[in-house]
Amino acid sequence: MSGFIQGVLVPGLPQPLLVPEQNPGWQKVRDSFDTVRDQIAALEPDLLLIYSVMWPSIIGHQIQAHPEPTWVHVDELFHDLGSMPYQFKIDARFAHGFRDAAEARGLVARCVAYDGFPIDTGSVVALKLLNPDNAIPACVVSSNIYADRAETVVLGKAAADAVRAQGKRAVAVVVSTLSNRLFTEFIDPADDAIHSAKDDEWNRKMLEFLGEGRLEDMAQLSRQVHNQIRVKKVVSFKPMWWLSAAMGAHNHYTGNVLCYEPLYGTGGAVVTLTPTEGGVGDKEFDEDDVEAWGGDREVLSGAEAPEAVATPADSAEPQPDNDTVRTQSAPDPVGAYPHARRVGDLLYLSGVGPRQPGTDDIPGGAIRDENGAPTDYDIEAQTRAVIENVRAVLEAAGSSLEKVVDVTTFLVDMDRDFAGYNSVYGEYLTDIQATRTTLAISALPTPIAVEFKVIARP
Repeated sequence: MSGFIQGVLVPGLPQPLLVPEQNPGWQKVRDSFDTVRDQIAALEPDLLLIYSVMWPSIIGHQIQAHPEPTWVHVDELFHDLGSMPYQFKIDARFAHGFRDAAEARGLVARCVAYDGFPIDTGSVVALKLLNPDNAIPACVVSSNIYADRAETVVLGKAAADAVRAQGKRAVAVVVSTLSNRLFTEFIDPADDAIHSAKDDEWNRKMLEFLGEGRLEDMAQLSRQVHNQIRVKKVVSFKPMWWLSAAMGAHNHYTGNVLCYEPLYGTGGAVVTLTPTEGGVGDKEFDEDDVEAWGGDREVLSGAEAPEAVATPADSAEPQPDNDTVRTQSAPDPVGAYPHARRVGDLLYLSGVGPRQPGTDDIPGGAIRDENGAPTDYDIEAQTRAVIENVRAVLEAAGSSLEKVVDVTTFLVDMDRDFAGYNSVYGEYLTDIQATRTTLAISALPTPIAVEFKVIARP
């Protein structure tokens, strides 16, 4: 019977391929790769389909279609570990079928088939360790860095379409770490560790789900993790969204966590998921299921999408039945809290800083560099960005800047910044005449100089 007969999660950093002997954990990861290699060979699949977050794309989805890509790859960060020559066997017919299936579901997709077109480190590591003799034809698809959950789910369903259409028995391999914060300075291999306790906590929760075969629950867990994990980066969940959609969006799997080790600060795990008649069963959550992508990356929460249900996070109308507000138009919270909450006749906003939604860039610059040294930032640019973020949260809640009734401002450097902050504040809020309190504080959770706490009418 055609379809995906196994799902595999592997990390893509080059250490387990090139220098596993330098750290016991790296060697465990390498040994786990070897175990999965033997399992895959025993299944005798027709195809290895690789989804790698280390192959980023921006315009649509790229699919490797060169029948025999050959090159010598060197990792951009860890070039000192040595080169990775490769010559892979790609199923070009499947690649074109996958492209056609993606386009049929409304996605932008194209095949690449050029001599010397680079294959990313993660795909090279996965194919060299899981398919060293090229015994199984492969295909590699990129991870669009702007794709949201809906778009990624549709891409996974397109992969399943192509596999069924060509009668393949396929293994889906997703290449990604769990937590994704690498050390920013070179370390002695013996000193490798998960970068933060919070990352380790959530890594273990994700692995608990996967070990129980709860793949769709793992894909749905992203909302909780994204609110609490140290580094706001949805890349950790795209492979789970894609894999769950490709394999059927359920929890009927036998999960096996072969290893979990630090890989240069990230969480490196090797996991297999084999479809079974049993399993946990129903999904823990029940988000909308999207069949086709219409070009709107808010399709899960946009009012124009027929498959979607509008929420306060992205609707222009007040939602009295749901008192919490979250929106992608404002920067992600740095903790387990919403952007705002309705209580009675008032709307209470959580602290809002100047970070930019999607990138976390700080207009005007951070107040200190990575080493903690003070920098010459622009308080006016930061204040303007704060007010625009406040506006975004209010509008997502069906309110507006004109309905602000009270503002509490926190300044890290009152003497330096009050005048500039006060000037920009006046540009926006003089006519509104909200009450205001300005406080001097020693620090904020991110390297910003100003934060607003706002109360408004809905």
